[in-house]
Amino acid sequence: MPSKAVKKSAVPTSAVALFVRNFFKYPSMLGSVIPSSPFLVKDLMAQVDWNRARVLVEFGPGVGTITREALKRMRPDAVLVVIELNEDFVQYLRMTVCDPRLRVVHGSAAHVRRILAEQGIASADYIISSIPYSLIPEPLRQEIVTESRHALKAEGSLLVFQYNRTLLPCLRSSFSSVKLNFQLFNILPALIFHCTP
Repeated sequence: MPSKAVKKSAVPTSAVALFVRNFFKYPSMLGSVIPSSPFLVKDLMAQVDWNRARVLVEFGPGVGTITREALKRMRPDAVLVVIELNEDFVQYLRMTVCDPRLRVVHGSAAHVRRILAEQGIASADYIISSIPYSLIPEPLRQEIVTESRHALKAEGSLLVFQYNRTLLPCLRSSFSSVKLNFQLFNILPALIFHCTP
């Protein structure tokens, strides 16, 4: 019994260590020194209609905090495509998350439509984005938002959490509806944008 408890805690510890190490190596890729809180993840998950969602995409999954929660809620016939630039996180996810519905892609969110096409997928029901947009150049920021808009089905949604409002004008120029929620119980407090075409 005690060995089971040690085994359970080993994965989160290594996940946090990996996340923190990569934050100090590539701060502009992460935006936060620790993974998303359970409060923030719960708020994000509540925005998804899990009965309808067949294709989900996640930008910047990191160590898979949101990824694992999405997989718990997804339909058996749904697919989750996670797109990650950091090779360490790509390898970590491939080694630690075993689910046939998960497809881990080493690439850029700016190429989401091409990546979906390579996976034999036309469009997504939901895109969940954890990218720190305020830390990337404005042209790339705009490109990712525009690509996301075109990668979604007509009734699809882009869910983005950020720590400031930098991305808001960009979202409003690409989406007809942008709803804003706030999660105080996160380090740092986070804004959640729910965008629909």
